[in-house]
Amino acid sequence: MNTVTQMADIGIVGLAVMGQNLALNIHDKGFKVAVYNRTASKVDEFMQGPAKDSQIIACHDLKTFADSLQKPRRVMLMVKAGEVVDSFIQQLLPYLEKGDIIIDGGNSLFNDSDRRTHELHKQGILFIGSGVSGGEEGARHGPSLMPGGNKAAWPAVKEIFQSISAQVDGEPCCDWVGNDGAGHYVKMVHNGIEYGDMQLICEAYQMMREGMGMSGDEIQQVFAEWNEGVLDSYLIEITRDILSVKEPDGSLLIDHILDTAGQKGTGKWTGMNALDLGTPLTLIGEAVFARCLSALKDERVTASQVLPAKAAPFSGDKREMIDAIRDALYASKIISYAQGYMLMREAAATYGWELNYGGIAMMWRGGCIIRSQFLSKIRDAFERNPKLQNLLLDEFFIDAITEALPGWRKAVVQAIEIGVPVPTFSSALSFYDGYRSKRLPANLLQAQRDYFGAHTYERLDKPRGEFFHTNWTGRGGKVSASNYDV
Repeated sequence: MNTVTQMADIGIVGLAVMGQNLALNIHDKGFKVAVYNRTASKVDEFMQGPAKDSQIIACHDLKTFADSLQKPRRVMLMVKAGEVVDSFIQQLLPYLEKGDIIIDGGNSLFNDSDRRTHELHKQGILFIGSGVSGGEEGARHGPSLMPGGNKAAWPAVKEIFQSISAQVDGEPCCDWVGNDGAGHYVKMVHNGIEYGDMQLICEAYQMMREGMGMSGDEIQQVFAEWNEGVLDSYLIEITRDILSVKEPDGSLLIDHILDTAGQKGTGKWTGMNALDLGTPLTLIGEAVFARCLSALKDERVTASQVLPAKAAPFSGDKREMIDAIRDALYASKIISYAQGYMLMREAAATYGWELNYGGIAMMWRGGCIIRSQFLSKIRDAFERNPKLQNLLLDEFFIDAITEALPGWRKAVVQAIEIGVPVPTFSSALSFYDGYRSKRLPANLLQAQRDYFGAHTYERLDKPRGEFFHTNWTGRGGKVSASNYDV
């Protein structure tokens, strides 16, 4: 049994890479930290390794761990999402008192954070579900933190969270997001946008590499150039760096990596929730499906041998096409964020949250994977109009899309002609064309639905909410189906 002679400001449960780095980060900022891991040897390894000579308190059982914490106790779980979080909560409860705080810093589904907030509130325990973004480097030196849950807990953790988070222009990339599952929801949307950003960059890369036959060194220089302009971001920066890494024989490492992508589910969650809320999150959906398609490696190899491409080789001006691809990447990125913000707006209305949309952009400016200068433009848009309906209706983004549009269209057409798949470039453009259309062919779709299922339709010359049915065949009669939205 450990004997504790000093009290900790916060405790960390779970010493995988994120837990270890967060503990070290908190310690470096002047707070006392206690740590616990289910496998006790991990605690000893941590204390003898990265935490050697630190003032971190090592605990080998949960009672000692709880006893080491100042009241109200602040316990941060850095464990696998799902049942493991619930298990640790149940194990901790016997050692906690009313007013103590449990923080889940894993990649939990927002519905779980909703449930935990309410269940623990009934027992007098305050719960925070916080998105933590930035990977191991962010955890160690300053992540983006997106806390939500029971707001009564926020004053007790605010100083610690804002001290350890990334700082941009003197402002912490952390603030209260909203009640219940709002924090993990915003983190989920962040991850969905991350899926989109990564796929967009991959499509730009493939157009240059496969479509235009450019060398890895040439493409590396293009990404270095892009990182100095409007596309300046962490993901463009690391793509530039990745393309400079070579094997001992001088070949590019990237050319030796198997082209099948993994995923942990947060992008899928974003798409599923968008379907639940009826929000057209088309780009992120295509990004998720692109990873699914990449996993069909053996089938794709077989298909490549039997399905013809009949595509024309690239023969245009290389510099002009590179600029067009840049415009397509930038415009599609705008669409991705516009869709992500559409989803958050719909979620706020559905779940009763008050989200600070400009503040969310500021939380994402540093520490997280999608950090970029671009996010300050989103903050500015919501400062100009806090009730902005869609980013595409802001003056800055109207001008940006207008300028990029010719190159965007040119890049998508060129990709089709040379046979390079660009699912996110093209879906973003289709969404843009649909969003700006005063009239869509849904009138025909409604007529079809009414023809085969008597689902009724509304008329342009009648008030909204009045529904009509036509006996299209002369045999259907006047009976119609009831109306409902899915």
